[in-house]
Amino acid sequence: MKWRIASVAFLLGSLSTGLTWLTLQPPLIQLMDVARRLAPPESLEAEVLARVKGFLPFALALDLGVLGVLVFFILDFTVGRPLRATESAVEQLGRLELDLPPVSRGGPLLSRIQSALHRMAEALRQEQALTRSQLEALRQANARLARAQTELVSAERLATVGKLAAGVAHEVGNPLAGILGYLSLARMKATTPELKEYLERIDHEVHRIDGIVRGLLDLGRPRPATLAPVDVGQVAETCVRLVRAGSELSQVEVDFALEPGLLARAEAGPLSQIIINLVLNAAQAMGGQGGVRVSTRREGGEVRLEVEDTGPGISPEVMPRLFEPFFTTKEGKGTGLGLAVSLHLTQSMGGRLTVENVPGGGGARFIVHLPAA
Repeated sequence: MKWRIASVAFLLGSLSTGLTWLTLQPPLIQLMDVARRLAPPESLEAEVLARVKGFLPFALALDLGVLGVLVFFILDFTVGRPLRATESAVEQLGRLELDLPPVSRGGPLLSRIQSALHRMAEALRQEQALTRSQLEALRQANARLARAQTELVSAERLATVGKLAAGVAHEVGNPLAGILGYLSLARMKATTPELKEYLERIDHEVHRIDGIVRGLLDLGRPRPATLAPVDVGQVAETCVRLVRAGSELSQVEVDFALEPGLLARAEAGPLSQIIINLVLNAAQAMGGQGGVRVSTRREGGEVRLEVEDTGPGISPEVMPRLFEPFFTTKEGKGTGLGLAVSLHLTQSMGGRLTVENVPGGGGARFIVHLPAA
């Protein structure tokens, strides 16, 4: 850019100097001829005229240099700098760097061009902000869609289990009741300790089968919508008092943070079953030792009941399958239906059951979302 301006300045300087010389040459030559004829050959006037004639080329060259430098600075200040600024702004826009320098003074045309570039940069900035917001909305929608798909798959599995439960539970329940009755009679008539031990083991396993059947019935049984205002804190305290007598919570410290008088639209029976399942699940996850915190609070139009433990938390591999029927990490000690039944009961009351790990590695937190009364 500067070499082009220097070339234009040299051309303009040469043109100006040439025009000046062509304009002044005829009268200067006539004047010098008259002076030469009038002055004697060896006089001082003749010597001065000779020196002036010899100085004219140097004066013209000096005039050309001064004009060239002056024109160069004028063109660089009025045209070169604004053009370089415009070129830099175009390159920045090409790299999508939208923080352009301020508009420089370079004449009406360059000022309009730079103003148009600034407007273009502002429009691109707004489009980028809109695109980022749309991408964020798409990410959130994708996350909601993934959660909905997971819930749909879980609901489909529960529906399949419910269909199977309708046929299996009744067929298995009656024979189990007979087996338990005969086991009770056999234990009463057992004479040896070894036989009693065998019968107790059989009784324990039969009760486990009975629990699985009851869980299947809970999953498959349609629940009528008989919702009413329920004091969530009162139900939570009653449930914890019931399960505290068991061996699984004998060494577990239960802490409450209940908001008094907090009402939710629910059913007391299913809500009690949910809380008992969650508290027992937390105690089993900690191995029977640790702390469980039961808290309630209202957020907007829903009531949150949280059951938080101090156990190891839930691994990323287990988290997606946590509410699947018959999925358990207790290695034969559980049926894998407790959380599935709790999810089913929560959804039947128009609520949600979610789970998360406590930040900082402090255990797991199950959250029951119910509509507020």
